[in-house]
Amino acid sequence: MIFKTMKKLFSLLLFLSLSLLLQNKPLRAQGLDSLFGVWNDVSQTDSIRLNALGTIARNGFLFSKPDSAFYYAQMQYDFASKSGIKIEMANALNTQAGSFYVRGNNAKALDYLNRSLVISKKIGDKKGLTKSIGNVGLIYAAQDNYPKALGYYLQSLKIWEEIGDKKGIATTLNNIGNIYQEQSDFPKALDYYHRSLENQEAIGDTKGISASLNNIGTIYQEQGKYAEAINNFERSINIQEKIGNQKGIASALSNLGNIYGEKGELTEALEYYRKSLHIREAIGDKKGMAISYNGLGITFNRREEYSNGLIECLKGLELAEEVGAFLDQKFACQCLYDAYKALNQGNEALVYLEKMQIITDSLNSEETSKNLQQMEFAKQVYQDSVVTAEKERLIDEAHKEEVQKQNKTRNILAIGGGVILLLAGTIYSRLRFVRKSKASLQVEKDLSENLLLNILPADIAAELKEKGRADARDFDRVSILFTDFKGFTAASEKLSAKELVSEINACFEAFDGIMDKYKVEKIKTIGDAYMAAGGLPIPSDDSVKNTVMAALEMQDFIIKRKKEMDIKGLPAFEMRVGIHTGPVVAGIVGVKKFAYDIWGDTVNTASRMESSGGVGKVNLSQATYNELKDDSDLAFESRGKIQAKGKGEIEMYFVELKA
Repeated sequence: MIFKTMKKLFSLLLFLSLSLLLQNKPLRAQGLDSLFGVWNDVSQTDSIRLNALGTIARNGFLFSKPDSAFYYAQMQYDFASKSGIKIEMANALNTQAGSFYVRGNNAKALDYLNRSLVISKKIGDKKGLTKSIGNVGLIYAAQDNYPKALGYYLQSLKIWEEIGDKKGIATTLNNIGNIYQEQSDFPKALDYYHRSLENQEAIGDTKGISASLNNIGTIYQEQGKYAEAINNFERSINIQEKIGNQKGIASALSNLGNIYGEKGELTEALEYYRKSLHIREAIGDKKGMAISYNGLGITFNRREEYSNGLIECLKGLELAEEVGAFLDQKFACQCLYDAYKALNQGNEALVYLEKMQIITDSLNSEETSKNLQQMEFAKQVYQDSVVTAEKERLIDEAHKEEVQKQNKTRNILAIGGGVILLLAGTIYSRLRFVRKSKASLQVEKDLSENLLLNILPADIAAELKEKGRADARDFDRVSILFTDFKGFTAASEKLSAKELVSEINACFEAFDGIMDKYKVEKIKTIGDAYMAAGGLPIPSDDSVKNTVMAALEMQDFIIKRKKEMDIKGLPAFEMRVGIHTGPVVAGIVGVKKFAYDIWGDTVNTASRMESSGGVGKVNLSQATYNELKDDSDLAFESRGKIQAKGKGEIEMYFVELKA
């Protein structure tokens, strides 16, 4: 994941830097103050002033202040539009697309890239055109939509090769290598990285050479070919030192620490991690510092120096949490769990084990999405091969048919007729094969979609299919509903396991129907408990009342069912229901089984509403009551302040429908 992030960032830097090829070289070496001077110098030509402004937007602000980059690019676009310099209009749109990409708004980035494409096509600017095409591929790669990304990269590569631009060729080959590495197709990834390296060496692109060496090193590391990996990382460091790229040096040093740690050469691993940490502290790279601290802590644990491991990984966790680096948080928690466990501090170890599991579930959902994308990628490659084979076959058959027509003899015609019949059968058979293949693929797709819709909310499933992942979201106003059966233990003693499961299933099936009726999202069942939420994934004004109405109908069902079971002399459940309203975070967790789940203190409080409630009643928190207290359909009974475990005293209310 760390390597993946670095490669995507480097790819974006390279593609955006291609627009600099259109500028005068002296401008690229100037500082911001000097560039602003050029922009404000009205004696300069419009093209020179626009080049300066574009460089300010890209080099000065794109990655540090993307909103400022957008602002200056808009100035560039407006001035270029007035001056009729369309090539600079396209450049400005490209930079603005980059600013949206950096801020994570891929939809806007694609919109601006498409506008840039239109202008470049219109004026016949091949460099601008292929730059935008490549950046579109970059956006799809960021979304893990590998088939589309590869398609755009190949388009871009073709144009770069037509115009003989080795820097563009090298960048695109690097990006295609990234695609194949993500698919774990290491031989193809290495082939493209080496081809990229050859082009970079041909033009003396030191930064590109260093990046390719680093990419090649990561491939060898993943394959366990440590000698080759070390050689490439060391070559990368030598180049980075020459060009003064401190961040690149630190990353390569950290990679070497990883390798020596995997080899069991722990003293060398500590040395490389310390060197990388020293550089990262000097440049203020907090994410990099978290990686180095974690590397040190894990290495100390391997040396059975667990107290030192705790010190380093606590620092790593703090920094990883500060910058929102979930993978680094996971590594830190694993390190802390191992250290505390080895020191026989079980309670502390359990804290970090639970924290690690939460983070792991979130990361596993990303890995599952990646696996789905890999399946889609393979399916797309298969479909493309079928189409290509069919085109070749039709061309070949057309040629054969033409040969048959040229032969006028009766015997040949007869033979030709037989051949045509045979070919017709072959064509028909082939077409049937293609149709069956397409039908089979469609069935698989339909099954996948139905499965997703069965376990995920429709909007979340749609996002997963479109983006290859579903981002966690914050919701400000969600009503959480919990239920729990009273008498479950007593019933389990009187019923067989099959009868018990059947009874629970009958109740939960009824609850599912009620959730659909009131548009409340079922979250999960935990044993005999049922959890649902109103107001997500699509917030609505009536979600709080709908949740309460659903709860009242659930209680009504359980009360009526108990009466029916009592008449039959069979055990039955009674139930408590609790509801609380507040903010939550919602998202997908799990790798083998997708699950849509929610987190936050609102969930804990809702659980306390259930456990502090009454049998046959719906118990509300103060927050939920405040939302509905003026509703003419509902009657409330104040319970005063009730002691809730872990929460202190909380105002609670019973609710029912007015008679």
